[in-house]
Parts: sequence; structure tokens; C-alpha cells
Amino acid sequence: MADKVRVLVVGLGNMGKSHASAYHRNPGFEIVGIMSRTIKSKPVPDELKGYPLFEDFDTALAATKPDAVSINSWPNTHAEYAIKAMNAGAHVFMEKPIATTVEDAEKVVATARAKNRKLVLGYILRVHPSWIKFIELGQTLGKPLVMRLNLNQQSGGPTYDWHKNLIDSLIPIVDCGVHYVDVMCQLTGAKPVRVHGIGAHLWAEADKANYGHLHVTFDDGSVGWYEAGWGPMMSEVAYFVKDVVGPKGAVSIVPNPKAHKDGVSDSSDIDQHTKTDAIQYHHAEVAPGDKSFVRKDEIFTMTDEPGHQDLCDREQDFFLRAINEDIDLSDSMDAAVNSLRIVLAAEQSINEKRVVELA
Repeated sequence: MADKVRVLVVGLGNMGKSHASAYHRNPGFEIVGIMSRTIKSKPVPDELKGYPLFEDFDTALAATKPDAVSINSWPNTHAEYAIKAMNAGAHVFMEKPIATTVEDAEKVVATARAKNRKLVLGYILRVHPSWIKFIELGQTLGKPLVMRLNLNQQSGGPTYDWHKNLIDSLIPIVDCGVHYVDVMCQLTGAKPVRVHGIGAHLWAEADKANYGHLHVTFDDGSVGWYEAGWGPMMSEVAYFVKDVVGPKGAVSIVPNPKAHKDGVSDSSDIDQHTKTDAIQYHHAEVAPGDKSFVRKDEIFTMTDEPGHQDLCDREQDFFLRAINEDIDLSDSMDAAVNSLRIVLAAEQSINEKRVVELA
């Protein structure tokens, strides 16, 4: 049996806690330290008590000498921490996005290749069976595709400061947009060629625009849009749209609504971001005479699908396999850079008030 992978966990926010819990319960990992700049001023979950705690990344890296580093800190630290970790000989799991600039993202990937280190990105939808099915069905609709995706979040209670602080690093269509642009790229298998973005600053306490909308055109004629807004003013009407349309029909994810919990709105409840109730497949074929639809819509009921923690467990299972089985991660690393390039082009479009052509 292979030795346990010794992992340093960086960041203990929403995603950091979930990933740390996954490492704690996975027999293939051993947590050798947990680092957060505020770790001594905030409570540590009971299951994670007893592990060495650090407030400085360089100190933690030198003291623990880990085999792997799990980076779940603010996005503006991702590239720096990842490069330092790989230069120290560690494999890296990193929450999205890979960086806050394309140049830094390319440096991270180049370092992973040069040092022969595994770099797994936290694109959680890639391990979600419902989203895998959604993409599989969407790829049967013909070309071009029209892709409509959004995730607006109403910030209140515990998510108020979390969203406001995230905006210090990245606007919503960049931070969350990499997930859904990645889905668009998987659906089309085509090259993005043109991006347009619009945005608005509705939240006085946030440093940057808290609402945005991006439009991307692909070289096969497919088009897609993604919308994201955070803040206490955001509407929960149509906050969850996951829809792809092609010549042969349409595939849609139907959300699973539920009551608010702990003062958190449905839209900002992290379990709701990936949860589905069903996938609806509409067939466009009509009869020659009265043009009635030949086939009824198909409903794929997604029972027993994984929750947020289950998905984090799956991501860390894959990270462990990537290390132990030497899995080639070239495609997923390139995809992470590509999705970041698109969402940053949308931000550039907003700032410069023009369409951005992608080289």
C-alpha cells in the first residue's frame, strides 16, 4: 500500500473546511498542517482540532514539508502559493480560479509541467454526475448551440461578508464564471473567438461591480451567456438557469428549491449551486402534417445525487489517484487557463466598453 500523502491545507473558509474534512476522513491522506491568516482568531471545526496551525504560508510550507498542498485561500493568492508549493516539491490541489491573470495562470501550469507536479483544479462540476449527464445530452443537440447559464446569489447573514470579500479579488462573473464557461467549452468542443461583457456596481460596500453578464461566441457558430450577481439586493427570481439549445432540441437542469436555512438565501446556499432535481430533454422533431412534436420530453430524475461535501470528497479522491497513478492532467490544466482567459476578457470588455477578440 502506498504511503499516505502528507497534505498542507491552506484556507479554512467554506471550501477549505470541506476539503480539509475530505482529507481528514480519507485514509490516503495525512493532514500535516492547516494555514490561514486568521486561523487563531476564528474557531476551528471540531474534527480538525489537533492539527498544527499556521498563519503564514512560507512558515507552514517550510515546517511541514508536505507532499501536497491544498490551496483554498482568496483568489489573489492562488498563483503565488501554487508556484511556491510546486517549487518545494509538492503536488497542488487548487480551488478555482487558477489565478487572477492569464499570465499568472500560464506560469502556474508551466511550473507544474517543469517540476512534474500534479495540479488539480477545483472544477467541482467535472465530478458531478448530473452535470456530466447534462453535458453528454447537450452534445447530442447538433450545432450550433445556444447556452444560457446563470448563478445569482442574494447575500445575507453569513454570506454577506464572504461575497463582499470575494469581490476584493474578482468580480462574480470571473470567480464563478470559470465553472460555467468551462461547461460551455465542453458542450461545444469549439474555440472561443469573441467575448462581450456588461456590468453594474449596485453594492456600495463592495469594491467592484457586483453584477455582470458575459457573452461568448465560438468558431462553430455556438453562442453562450453567463450571468452572475452577488449582494443583498439581488433577486431570487430566475437565479438558477442552466439551459442548452441546439437544432435538435434543448436540455435543461431543473433546480431543487427549498426553504431558507440559517438566514442563508436559496441562491447563496452552497449546496444549491450544484443540486438538481431533474434534467429535461426536449426533442425538436415535429410531424410533417400538423407539426406536432413527435416525441414527448424526457425527464431524467437525478436521485441520490451527491451533496456539496460528497463532491469535495470526490475531488480529493481524484487528486489522490492523480498522484498515485500518475494521471496526465494536461487537458484539465489547459482548460482552466482557457476558461479564465474568457472570463477575464469579459471583465476587460466591461472596463473598456468594447467587444474583445480572442487571439
